[in-house]
Amino acid sequence: MGKAWRSLYKLKHIQMKNILAIGASNSKKSINKVLANHIANQIQDVNVTTLNWEDMVLPLYSPDLEAEKGIPENVNTFKQMILDSDAIVLSLTEHNGQVTAAFKNLWDWSSRVDMAIWGNKPMFLSSTSPGGRGGLGVLGIIKDTISHFGGNVITDFSLPSFYDNFKDSKIVDEAKNGELMEKINVFKASL
Repeated sequence: MGKAWRSLYKLKHIQMKNILAIGASNSKKSINKVLANHIANQIQDVNVTTLNWEDMVLPLYSPDLEAEKGIPENVNTFKQMILDSDAIVLSLTEHNGQVTAAFKNLWDWSSRVDMAIWGNKPMFLSSTSPGGRGGLGVLGIIKDTISHFGGNVITDFSLPSFYDNFKDSKIVDEAKNGELMEKINVFKASL
């Protein structure tokens, strides 16, 4: 009985999927990091790795800098994180209607290694903000462009008014939580 249990245990752990959760802001208090982790952790029997922006500090991309010093090691680390994942949950922060400078810079550097940055991994795109639009502007921009960079968007979700709708580690708006759970089920089916 002991060997059978160990075999079943190994089989279950071999089949666990790896999800990379990215809050696309380098703020230590990023609400999009909170949302990305919340979404990824709703999926049972997966390993969740969260991108730590402190490990992704990069100089501003420049062709001259690339020619002089090459690709920073952090970019290769990021690419390896994508390769090691089976799926990606990306929650987008909106700064003046666009992605954050830190996220855009990481994207720019990564495209120099491989234009198919996202490796055609199944992606759950999300966004949130303190305001009532929930980052819909940036979500729309990225949905329209990410497929050109190896993004395989399965579903997306926007949570408006984060501080009103997310409390005690959960979405308190029942309709938005129901919408999210439906979209998580669609995403899970792609894993």
